[in-house]
Amino acid sequence: MNHERLNPEKKDILIIDDTPDNLRVLSSLLTKQGYNVRKALNWQMALIACQTVLPDLILLDIMMPEVDGYEICQRLKSQESTNDIPVIFISALDDVFDKVKAFAVGGVDYITKPFEFEEVLIRIKNQLSLISARQEILELNTQLEIRVRERTFELEKTLHKLQQEINERQHLQNKLLDIVLHDSLTGLPNRVLFIKRLDKALTRAKQEQNYQFAVLFLDCDRFKVVNDSLGHLVGDELLVAIARRLQQFISPFDTLARFSGDEFAILLENITDIKMVTKIADDILKQLYLAFPLSRYEVFMNASIGIILGNKDYEKSEFLLRDADTAMYRAKAMGRARYHVFDPIMHQEALKLLELENDLRRAVERQEFIICYQPIINIKNRDIAGFEALIRWQHPTRGIVPPADFLPVAEETGLMNQINFWVLQSVCETLCQWQKYPEIKQKLKVSVNLSPKIFLQTNFLAKVDQILHDTQVDPRSLDLEITESALMENSDSVKTILKELQARQIKLIMDDFGTGYSSLSYLHSFPMDALKIDKSFVLRMLENQQSLGLVSAMINIAHSMGMGAIAEGVETQEQLAQLQKLNCDFAQGFLFSVAIAPELALDLLLSAPQW
Repeated sequence: MNHERLNPEKKDILIIDDTPDNLRVLSSLLTKQGYNVRKALNWQMALIACQTVLPDLILLDIMMPEVDGYEICQRLKSQESTNDIPVIFISALDDVFDKVKAFAVGGVDYITKPFEFEEVLIRIKNQLSLISARQEILELNTQLEIRVRERTFELEKTLHKLQQEINERQHLQNKLLDIVLHDSLTGLPNRVLFIKRLDKALTRAKQEQNYQFAVLFLDCDRFKVVNDSLGHLVGDELLVAIARRLQQFISPFDTLARFSGDEFAILLENITDIKMVTKIADDILKQLYLAFPLSRYEVFMNASIGIILGNKDYEKSEFLLRDADTAMYRAKAMGRARYHVFDPIMHQEALKLLELENDLRRAVERQEFIICYQPIINIKNRDIAGFEALIRWQHPTRGIVPPADFLPVAEETGLMNQINFWVLQSVCETLCQWQKYPEIKQKLKVSVNLSPKIFLQTNFLAKVDQILHDTQVDPRSLDLEITESALMENSDSVKTILKELQARQIKLIMDDFGTGYSSLSYLHSFPMDALKIDKSFVLRMLENQQSLGLVSAMINIAHSMGMGAIAEGVETQEQLAQLQKLNCDFAQGFLFSVAIAPELALDLLLSAPQW
């Protein structure tokens, strides 16, 4: 069946009326108005007409044979194809009941016969306008639905794309966060992530009375030796192997982190007591003691471990790490390859050390040091052969600080070279003043102790030459005391410097002989003029023959190699007499004098004492 319109531009009107005159009159009038008009005398003709072409509007008479207008309208409204066609009833029935019934069965309007054509035309136009309006609304709705579907599809695509971008960005953020919070070499948490977890543990300890945790701070011993000798690639491989071995001792609730270089930290949570922590530290040390089979080398490594028990009284996690680090350095100082548990006293000691370091830096700037002189006696004629210059620190509040309390700090902080050059300058100035006295022998010598690190100074010889030039001191009056360790470290470069000093006629003394390497094989390599026997041997030489034999051997070694022998720490006449029997050349110690101020040393010289 064809339900299309005859002409979309000309509206199609179907008139259903059993009176031919009515059909003819209406048809003629409407046709003149430009409508396409079709006629049906009964229901059957009306149905065929609708099945052929759907009309835009139906004019329906009520009084029809067999099937009246009400029934025809109901039938049209009951069919899906015709239920939307507007029906205008045209009837001679003028009763309200008839009109109501007409509207009840689906009619849209009601025209009473006899009718005025203008009224019919207006009502037709109104209904057709409504149809057009509804059609436009339907089309607009259809277009709107299409546009909504299109926009919805585009929005869904945009949302999908946006979600993909969000997912990619989140993935990138997670990756960047992982990079920021983890060590790139070992894959372990780094310092930042460790501190975050330590913060949580500290917060939990403040909230939960029974919760305990501990921090282990681990520093590899001798790692620098491996790195410098075998290369950084091997060093990196070793760090990864160490990390894997340490992971054996970590539960899923604990944290192992690499801080930097060869430093690792472990956060142990839910511990029961300190024994549990020290047991883990012991197990770690045993595992690290075993060889590390790397790709090209087999390497041995150990570590020093500092332990701190978590304490809710700590304000910040950084303070916990500070104390764990302090305990680790104490373990190193005690011999390495061990652990040490932090004691609050250690923190006070560290604060004192820091205060001492700060004061020492100011002391160098303000030249708060003084030099005291201890006489060195010629054992044969018992008169003064020279002095050893010994530095003291005149602290503004502590008074005199002995060298044993501040020289190690000066070495660690890099201040020792400045102090050494200052001492050398001051000694040469004092020696220059002393040599102006005619009563003083021109052969008087003053010895100055040098730090091993001063030989690493590239301008060391230039500084010595400058001091000698400025003070005009005879170089033959100057002795430089050097420890065995200084000779062994960078021995080739040190040997060159010592020969340069000897060429300037400066005498060289090996200090504390017997306490270091004491290998006769290297003594031949260095141009030394004398050996100074450490006071620990002198103090014990009268106790037994073994100690006495050691002192005798040292004196004989010095003489056999053309060197003088100086015994330090002489406190009794018996010791002096024994040294004289052993043919020792020089001696110094409390028997003769303590270290005294320059003016007192000058008085002592001028008095020409004999012992």
